[in-house]
Amino acid sequence: MTELKKTPLFETYLEYGAKTIDFGGWDLPVQFSSIKEEHEAVRTKAGLFDVSHMGEVEVKGDQALDYLQRLVTNDVSKLVDGQAQYTAMCYENGGTVDDLLIYRKAEDHFLLVINASNIEKDVAWMKEHEIDAVTITNISDEVAQLAIQGPLAEQILQKQTAFPLSEISFFHFVDQVKIAGIDVLVSRTGYTGEDGFELYCDSIHAPVLWKAILSEGQAEGIVPCGLGARDTLRFEARLPLYGQELSKDISPLEAGIGFAVKVNKEADFIGKEALAKQKEQGLTRKLVGIEMIDKGIPRTGYEVFVNGVQVGTVTTGTQSPTLKKNVGLVLIDKSHTALGTEVEVQIRKKRLKAIVIATPFYKKS
Repeated sequence: MTELKKTPLFETYLEYGAKTIDFGGWDLPVQFSSIKEEHEAVRTKAGLFDVSHMGEVEVKGDQALDYLQRLVTNDVSKLVDGQAQYTAMCYENGGTVDDLLIYRKAEDHFLLVINASNIEKDVAWMKEHEIDAVTITNISDEVAQLAIQGPLAEQILQKQTAFPLSEISFFHFVDQVKIAGIDVLVSRTGYTGEDGFELYCDSIHAPVLWKAILSEGQAEGIVPCGLGARDTLRFEARLPLYGQELSKDISPLEAGIGFAVKVNKEADFIGKEALAKQKEQGLTRKLVGIEMIDKGIPRTGYEVFVNGVQVGTVTTGTQSPTLKKNVGLVLIDKSHTALGTEVEVQIRKKRLKAIVIATPFYKKS
């Protein structure tokens, strides 16, 4: 049996009562107290997540921008130093290799943050399409990532640094900020639908940073959070999860992240032709939200029917901790995507009624 991989924080968060699970080959905390408590803390106060399992890849060189323009769907030329961008890598047929963040550190230096379960596949894909005057370096093992999320995230983190965090706007970052005496790349990004920061530091310093943030944030009610709350939070905000809302068989357009697909950008990118065709001809299926009318929870993989015919599949579903309703995301034939459309979800041996509703399920005020 293969031993599960561990982040640099593994021993540290065990001290905080973490209950860990196998997540894509990683031994990660699913919760510390309870998923609902952690979810609520992030929505109302703040939560701290260990996301060091995520992958980090440096792309450097004179042709780094040209290379990335051909690799990803968004227009990387729009970035300036200190800015981040959400994007995707696609196969020729428009299916998704991965969704990722790109940080522009300099004209010839970019940091890519990729999904943990895709690190090997993504790096191989990047190297397969490598061009001259570009170097691709997987630095995932050297970097730890923490995420502090919630309306009080800035207030808590500000206690640890002299740098004015309010100067960092959404999807921008500053490198080499001293947080609790540690050099940190501070990015105003997140995966929860709340304000907050993602913090990147050398792996060796992660435990000190983790403990300092939790200690200083006690008065504001910060709590350590696991994967369970991370999933319910991102789901309510309709942020896609690779392997569910996005996959090799689901394009970024079908998943509803068309804002990150620039088919009109000058550079030809992998999958451009297929995605342009999807845009031109119109999608045959789309990702929509549903709310259960009958009593039942729509889970990942459950089939969705209209008039006895399967028309879609649930990608993610749960009881929303914020809304207290059973809701789901469904990849469904376009003809059944209008708000108010009634569908049925196969839950165990019954087909239970649901209705198509607007997303995101939650949006911060």
